[in-house]
Amino acid sequence: MQRAGVRPDVVSYALLINAYGKARREEEALAVFEEMLDAGVRCSPDLCSYTTMLSAYVNSCDMDGAEKFFKRIKQEGFEPNVVTHGTLIKGYAKANNLEKMMEKYEDMCVNGIQANPTILTTIMDAFGRNKDFGSAVVWFNEMVSNGIPPDQKAKNILLSLAKTTEEQTEAKQLIESLSLDQLLNNVEDNEVEDDDKDNDDANEGNTFEDRCDELMTISSSYRGSQHLVEAYDL
Repeated sequence: MQRAGVRPDVVSYALLINAYGKARREEEALAVFEEMLDAGVRCSPDLCSYTTMLSAYVNSCDMDGAEKFFKRIKQEGFEPNVVTHGTLIKGYAKANNLEKMMEKYEDMCVNGIQANPTILTTIMDAFGRNKDFGSAVVWFNEMVSNGIPPDQKAKNILLSLAKTTEEQTEAKQLIESLSLDQLLNNVEDNEVEDDDKDNDDANEGNTFEDRCDELMTISSSYRGSQHLVEAYDL
């Protein structure tokens, strides 16, 4: 790509970083990240670029590297947000390290950052996969109490975690008990709280999360990782 005179854009860099991460070639992912910064090709705000690289460490199952890079993010003047914290939480969930997963969740809460549906579903799934269905139910209910109606993915995961007849019955009853009135009340309460916040800050946060989600989705859905690396070297 570069030899052909084509300058990679931020999506191209994000795809390549993610591809190297999935191939557990995090050193090369970091080299591409540094090149992206040097070339001035960055997301807006820059925290999104750093979160993309953090995700590469997580995808390569290098949590030591992820922790070091997380510290670098803060050292370089950026304040990790819900997407950044969620990336670390996801990493420890994948590594089946529930203690560190919860430690990172508590750190996020201490910093005044409210969990999003993805984080709560990740935690619920992690406990369930460790044969702790009771805790999975607790985290499913945590979504409801926080005004976050569980989406179909969360419901499907809860059902898949229920192994015994009793657990399956409890999961079905729990999902059926989520009446429309309960969900509407939770959403309305959430909207009232959101209205009290500064609109500009809220819009900026949404724009950042949407942008990061877009890049992560594109990166995660890309299946031709080896072809992407080869194209980059052309």
